[in-house]
Amino acid sequence: MSQPRSSPFSGCLASLPAEGLFSVWLGPVDGPPDFTREETAPHYAASTMKLPVLITAHHAHDEGRIDLDSRVRVHDDFASAADGSRFRMRQDYDNDDQVWDRIDLDAPLRWLVERMIVRSSNLATNLILEAVGVPAVQQTVCALCLHDSLVSRGIEDAAAREAGLDNLVSARDLARALQSVIGSPEVLATLSRQELRDTLPAGLPPGTRIAHKSGWVEGITHDAGIIFPEGADPFILVVCTTSGLSEAEGRDLIAHAANAAWQERGLPG
Repeated sequence: MSQPRSSPFSGCLASLPAEGLFSVWLGPVDGPPDFTREETAPHYAASTMKLPVLITAHHAHDEGRIDLDSRVRVHDDFASAADGSRFRMRQDYDNDDQVWDRIDLDAPLRWLVERMIVRSSNLATNLILEAVGVPAVQQTVCALCLHDSLVSRGIEDAAAREAGLDNLVSARDLARALQSVIGSPEVLATLSRQELRDTLPAGLPPGTRIAHKSGWVEGITHDAGIIFPEGADPFILVVCTTSGLSEAEGRDLIAHAANAAWQERGLPG
């Protein structure tokens, strides 16, 4: 790490638990980082894999490979990336009943993309993956030079997981993905509407705009966002945690990092 020891952010990093993997990337939207910690270490992606899925869906629409204004039938069974066998998703493992309420009905792909981000809908994610194809998402990962990341399966694909297919991210790669969308108003607007705000947003002054995607499962809590302070340049903060921390402790740690990053930049509030 290159940060001075007296800085608020270095103090935040120094207070991290001794056990676990904690990765950080803090810097501008158009350049190298100001601070890093274990930024290339791979973490299980959890729902942050939805960021490259979002980017892929919009690229596919722009290139005419899919039409986000078309409609697809909502269903909860999918082909495994491992062997093509069918698996069924669980509603109690999701955060968005609105998509489940449309089972056996048609829904616009653009609406499903929205639900994938704003409520981190797992069902919407697999429907989008089915529409664009997992290989297309991995092609996006490669095109953006996300060297530590991998998107190889949908959510709840147990057969693929047991076959060693997984979804991975690093703090550096999430930052690069966010840098790639700074000129995409629709993508930024979608990320800004995320309703799950107990990680990075919780450490920022109320009303601060942030375009972000969080993710969590047991032992893992991540968030990656572009923060837009009023009257100052936007900046990116990514925090990935793989540890024995509880979900609440992981969320609090990330919120604390956001507050420290805000102070580091001398911002009011």
